[in-house]
Amino acid sequence: MILSIDTCLGASSVAVIDGERVLASRSEPMTRGHQERIGIIAREAAAEAGIAFADLDRIGVTVGPGSFTGLRVGLAFAKGLATALSIPCVGVTTLEALAFGVEGFVAAVLDARMGQVYIQVFSDGAALMAPDALGVGEATARLAELYSGGRATLVGSGAPLLGDALSDAEVLTLAAPDPVSVARLAAARPAPSHSPRPLYLRAPYATLPDVASS
Repeated sequence: MILSIDTCLGASSVAVIDGERVLASRSEPMTRGHQERIGIIAREAAAEAGIAFADLDRIGVTVGPGSFTGLRVGLAFAKGLATALSIPCVGVTTLEALAFGVEGFVAAVLDARMGQVYIQVFSDGAALMAPDALGVGEATARLAELYSGGRATLVGSGAPLLGDALSDAEVLTLAAPDPVSVARLAAARPAPSHSPRPLYLRAPYATLPDVASS
């Protein structure tokens, strides 16, 4: 039995699955306040599924890219719960979760602001590139380079920014991945040898003051 947790983007989301069965799935749209809600939502999902946390076999959690604060909230909660229960905690990226289950050529794209997107491209679930932070022009060129025809889908908050890159592509603007997708990806992986680490594709905006010059 697996509990998934996602606080990286525009929602706090959890799901509970048991094999192929979805026992519970909850998602609350939000850009702030994940730390106040994720524990409550997880307990509500467990109650809906009719289980206790002690019944879980593993936890899946999104590791980014996404909000610097949000992804750390989800990771801290997931790792703390996994440690308390002595069960594996498996990391899943937001990009692969957004692309999960979409057939054909699919680009998971997040609006990273400052003229950039976070992007990863897949073909029937197989990654064609590593996650990257690219300018919109660079990302458009990368899509043209990788696309070889057939069904194409752009998914994520940044999808509209690349909507003209592939003229016939379906554009799906999602604020956050489906927590069931996170759970299924986590279920398919071997137990990791270490705790999941955050995926940062660029440094945070904030910088420390230059003490020497002050």
